[in-house]
Amino acid sequence: MDAVPEQAVQTDSPLLVLDRLSVTFRTPSGEVTPVPEVSLSVGEGERVALVGESGCGKSITALSVTALPPTDRARMTGRIRFSGVDILANPAALQAVRRKGIAYVFQDPMASLNPVMRIGEQIAEVLPNQNRRLCRERILSLLTDVGLPDPVRALRAYPCELSGGQCQRVMLAMALAAEPRLLIADEPTTALDVTTQRLILGLMTDLAKQRGMALLLITHNLGIVANYMQRVYVMYAGRIVESGAVQDVLADPHHPYTKGLLAAVPSLRLDKMRLQDIPGTVPPPGRFPAGCAFAPRCADAVSGCVRAVPELKCVEPGWMCRCLLPKKRG
Repeated sequence: MDAVPEQAVQTDSPLLVLDRLSVTFRTPSGEVTPVPEVSLSVGEGERVALVGESGCGKSITALSVTALPPTDRARMTGRIRFSGVDILANPAALQAVRRKGIAYVFQDPMASLNPVMRIGEQIAEVLPNQNRRLCRERILSLLTDVGLPDPVRALRAYPCELSGGQCQRVMLAMALAAEPRLLIADEPTTALDVTTQRLILGLMTDLAKQRGMALLLITHNLGIVANYMQRVYVMYAGRIVESGAVQDVLADPHHPYTKGLLAAVPSLRLDKMRLQDIPGTVPPPGRFPAGCAFAPRCADAVSGCVRAVPELKCVEPGWMCRCLLPKKRG
């Protein structure tokens, strides 16, 4: 993996800040908190990744930013600040951010697009009211910007007439239609082949640069993180366990979980033909262990790991880690 050559953006005045955000759902068996505490920030025009295994709370965190279902039925505490405004405590500001400030691209475009509406009609719903000619011109411009080879055909097509990659480009066009300041992409290439994944991620990052738009990417693919992102947050059991500049964290991780994720990345090196897995699985919400949630799977765990949740501490400037023994061992 070749780390992105750009330096991480400084976030003295971040565009988005999650400050000790907690998300709790009420269930028949009691309250469940899949995200007990998460703090992160995204600067203006910055490209940030949130990574971790399935079940770590990444998607719930992404949805909670604008209280999308199912998080609209959850109890959320902490702060969500967008452009300096606490939108969690301000319903009017939240509605404004949903309309224009933040847009999403989700994992499965076929599940997001209406199968009985033409593509042009669906994009038109996102655009402000204007005459038909201007609306059509704007839609064609958006479809051209996202690289569809025949925008006129795509505008008239139904989703089933397009490939998965083309449908994801349509979803990106819909997200860009509102000219958001932040694009949240939740596993946007999981259902696509490797070649199409690269094209979509390259397009997404190029458009973000051109438009000065910030990008928060939810993924478990560290190769994507290395090649396209500037900063990375590693999440486990609803908490950030490590964060920092991509070139630092991926080159020399401090947290055992980050090391485990990197060791599991496929490689063509002859001395690494066998993948190293992390024993065990992510604990389900409601059954997080006391202390460090990763301790039951960690080969380096000590007795203190199970007593209390470690604090997220600065181990180097701009580099945070939630571990009692954050420096490399062995």
